[in-house]
Amino acid sequence: MSIESIKSLPPVSEMMRNAGLEPKKQFGQNFLFDLNLTGRIARSVPDITNAYVVEVGPGPGGLTRALLLAGARKVFAIEKDKTTEPILSEIIKASEGRLTVIYEDALKVDFSKFGISEYAICSNLPYNVGTELFINWLLKIATGAPIKSMTLMFQREVAQRIVAKQSDSQYGRLSVLTSLIADAKILFDVPNTAFVPRPKVQSAVVQVIPNADKIKNLGDVKALGQITAKLFGQRRKMIRGIIPGINWAVFGLTGTERAEELSPETFAQIAKNLV
Repeated sequence: MSIESIKSLPPVSEMMRNAGLEPKKQFGQNFLFDLNLTGRIARSVPDITNAYVVEVGPGPGGLTRALLLAGARKVFAIEKDKTTEPILSEIIKASEGRLTVIYEDALKVDFSKFGISEYAICSNLPYNVGTELFINWLLKIATGAPIKSMTLMFQREVAQRIVAKQSDSQYGRLSVLTSLIADAKILFDVPNTAFVPRPKVQSAVVQVIPNADKIKNLGDVKALGQITAKLFGQRRKMIRGIIPGINWAVFGLTGTERAEELSPETFAQIAKNLV
């Protein structure tokens, strides 16, 4: 295996200096150099030694290297910033066929073209598109995408919204969609001092495991995505003012409620009724 070849690579920070590479604000880049942390994230992927792993936003490859060292069968890394190519090409050589890099926008990549029957996603997600990617993946899981698990780093605030319950102040669209499709938990926090450049916010690693029993009772996923976006998009308004003409009593509601007062199950019922 390519473990020794990966270990022999220079430190990520040194490879960045040699390539003249700096984090780019427009891509939401904050690079993680701490080997203990990248290793901990990689080892958190369930059954990592048997897993095909998709990583979005590898940057200079800190987490990519950790995934390879942890024994991933193969890593598919999707990177929008092609200036990282000199560094990632060195990791590709050292990986001995276990790393493929796709230079595209992750929001536009069709993961099915990788030709693998199932895969895990593990990423230090770019801040500017992390939430959009996550929602896309959740909805794809609900329509049959073979995603075994997602081990993702977000801003701490976003992580809290993902795992929030209805009674929590962070409860919102992310909470509803996650709750109806998967089981989620925060694995550990990551201090902002671990990143270059140092962000103003703290981060956390979240693990999301699809739940087949939840998904089979879900109904129309597209409608669910639309209804949650619509109601939480105007979360301070009463629901009858956002979607008029519905008999809310069918759902045990008056129509004067706001989005945060509705349970995930109620959202699912409403979505089924509107199809």
